[in-house]
Amino acid sequence: MAENFILPDHLKGIEKIYIDRSMVDAPLTVRVKDRLPELPVEVVDPDNFPHGELEGKQSLYLKEYKGRFLRFCPGTRYYHCCGYRIIHIGENCPMACSYCILQAYFQDKVLKVWANQGDLFSELGKAFSADMGTRYRVGTGEFTDSLALEAVTGYSRDLVEFLGDYPNVSLELKSKVIDLSWMDVVKRTDRILPAWSLNAPFINEHEEFGVSTLRERLEAAHTCAQAGFRVCLHFDPIIRFDGWREGYAEIIDMIFDYLRPEQIAYLSMGSFRHMPNLKPIIERNFPDTTYIFDEFITGNDNKMRLLRPLRLRQFKFIVDRLRSHGMDRQLYFCMESSENWQDVFGYTPKDLGGLGRHLMKQAFGD
Repeated sequence: MAENFILPDHLKGIEKIYIDRSMVDAPLTVRVKDRLPELPVEVVDPDNFPHGELEGKQSLYLKEYKGRFLRFCPGTRYYHCCGYRIIHIGENCPMACSYCILQAYFQDKVLKVWANQGDLFSELGKAFSADMGTRYRVGTGEFTDSLALEAVTGYSRDLVEFLGDYPNVSLELKSKVIDLSWMDVVKRTDRILPAWSLNAPFINEHEEFGVSTLRERLEAAHTCAQAGFRVCLHFDPIIRFDGWREGYAEIIDMIFDYLRPEQIAYLSMGSFRHMPNLKPIIERNFPDTTYIFDEFITGNDNKMRLLRPLRLRQFKFIVDRLRSHGMDRQLYFCMESSENWQDVFGYTPKDLGGLGRHLMKQAFGD
């Protein structure tokens, strides 16, 4: 086993490693096997992956990915998207949050990691160097947690080191766990945005499992801020429950025990919304969860959304609380209408020059 390696608790459920035959000698494969020497390993052909044997079992699959690594965020034209670009490094998550959309995307517990990093870096290098005057705001936390597998893969560390040669790229690492092992290869602290999702303590305790505590996340954010990084925070999803005002007030006030407003690049807010087929999945996986029975309607994007008056009541409360701590232009909504922006903020993304352009400036510290 790698010297001084300690497997985090949230990864102790992994029972087996599967490796594409073409990835047996890949550097990432060698690293993972070195850090998980006790786990059984099976070499597979992608077309014959043993899905039927894995029901209910968590495994790690080191795969040769054939698709595009750099993608646009899957937004919708009906609501304002932040313009984030995704660096696709893998799929699925070892933690269990009741509200997670990944449950609808992935019906198994297979943690897929794209082991052909050479292809990833080749595609990114061509894209980012084509015009060094073009800036990119990218992240890896869309189809997986950016840091959940970091202890065994070192993927974010590799990516941070690679992007050190591209000052036109700002990388966000969004997570619900703590792993700062990537910090020692950073060339420019103004180009890496450590990010954590936050929620009310009640939601953290009752709907998020296998994750770091809120205080642990904020302590890590403080460590990064002290090292010269600006951090990003995300309240998404905001959920209604008895005592939600007190709960969100508590976590908002807690933020500023650890961070000053100028140390936060941006903070997103999104109300719980879901595709219709996610509700029965949540009911099955988390039978004690009750917020899915709140008052929802079908939005323009065909997702179920909390009734607008209820949604705005939460948004206004949270924004007012954040503004009382000195936050303003760092705040934005994920997938909301211009009308809701105007009602809560008093302005719309158009007044900011467009949400994507505004957040690009925030990410680069303009």
